[in-house]
Amino acid sequence: MSDNNSADNGVENRQEDAELKPTFLRRVLGWGKQLAVLILFAMVFSAGLDMWRGRDIPEDTLPGISGITLSGESVDIAALSSDQAVLVYFWGSWCPVCNLVSPAVDILATRYPVVTVAMNSGSDDKMVRYLKHKGYEFEVLNDSSNSIAKAWSVQLTPTIMVFKDGELKHYTTGFTSLPGMWWRMLFA
Repeated sequence: MSDNNSADNGVENRQEDAELKPTFLRRVLGWGKQLAVLILFAMVFSAGLDMWRGRDIPEDTLPGISGITLSGESVDIAALSSDQAVLVYFWGSWCPVCNLVSPAVDILATRYPVVTVAMNSGSDDKMVRYLKHKGYEFEVLNDSSNSIAKAWSVQLTPTIMVFKDGELKHYTTGFTSLPGMWWRMLFA
């Protein structure tokens, strides 16, 4: 009789252990929830940080961005954004974070209008060599004197702005992923 009871207790203990032990699916779902909360927190934090950093950008009287790109093309952001969203990317060849963001901007430039402003990055010849070395094909306004950036109160690189109908729709600074840029273009 005691052998029978101990066998029953063993079966009951294993059943209790199986009920208490989380399954692989439960663990994955728990990790997924934690990841979703972390991503949501990062998005809210990033949006707040962008609002704080963008407080100096004059939203009602924006200066125009126009000029001749390194490839000889005439660019006017207000005219270009009259019927489509345009991404404007302030960056520098000396900026380490820009080295991570620029390839994504180059990919986006194959599908959407993109104009970049190279801040304090040297002469036109130096910029052409840099772009060729990196394999970038996006349009560049070389702001070697930093006059465009000053007019726009841009102090951090990289800075990404999205314009639609001549109005600033989105603004962000620091690292931005390709999906982040793409979503900003879609919702402009």
